[in-house]
Amino acid sequence: MPITPNQGATSGGTLVTITGTNLGGATAVHFGPNLGTITGNTPTQVTVISPAGSGVVDTTVTTVGGTSNPLRFYYVQPPYKAGISSSAGPVAGGNTVTLSGVNLSGATAVAFGANSATPTVVNDGSLDVAVPAAAVAGPVSVTVTTPGGTVDGLTYNYVDSPTVATISPTSGTTAGGTVVSITGTSLSTTTSVTFGGTPANFGVISDTEISVRTPPGTAGAADVTVTTAGGSATAVAGFTYVSGPEI
Repeated sequence: MPITPNQGATSGGTLVTITGTNLGGATAVHFGPNLGTITGNTPTQVTVISPAGSGVVDTTVTTVGGTSNPLRFYYVQPPYKAGISSSAGPVAGGNTVTLSGVNLSGATAVAFGANSATPTVVNDGSLDVAVPAAAVAGPVSVTVTTPGGTVDGLTYNYVDSPTVATISPTSGTTAGGTVVSITGTSLSTTTSVTFGGTPANFGVISDTEISVRTPPGTAGAADVTVTTAGGSATAVAGFTYVSGPEI
């Protein structure tokens, strides 16, 4: 006589299906000492809502013919989320984040707003999940579902891909140190700026402007790449390094 699922929240409320024979006219389903609420019954099946409980309990079905053999039901503590490895990412999703907490080992789903993904359980305190795509940019609640219940409380921010509109000035010395203003869109979460692949020091002025000090480079045109939580944008040959005079 199988029971599905065989685990649920300590607060109760799990819809459980018990299958077997001679189950018609069931008068009670016990989860340990506590009674479940029968919602459906046929000669081969009983559906019941589990009561609150804890630990591992024997589940039995009682009919006018007697009481069945026991089946084990496992009460699971509710999950708790402590943190998320990255609180922002592209609208397109696809990046992997790690959720930390406790009682996460039975996680079946992680929802980012209205969109859900199936996590990879690392251990009871950690989940890896590929972030699903979103329809629009903006913050959403992150919700984890386990047999022990559902928990939210963390926020994830979907970020539009950045754009680069202007670079000023567009040239400077190969020694580096030129202060450059880069304008565009969705720049507030900038994590790196490179000139010809070389990282540069930068400061975010606003969502539409960052200030950058060029790194040293070789004479000629260099691609300028801005990377944010929403992705990357490259101005091909956006800055030209110029050699200093020699006499």
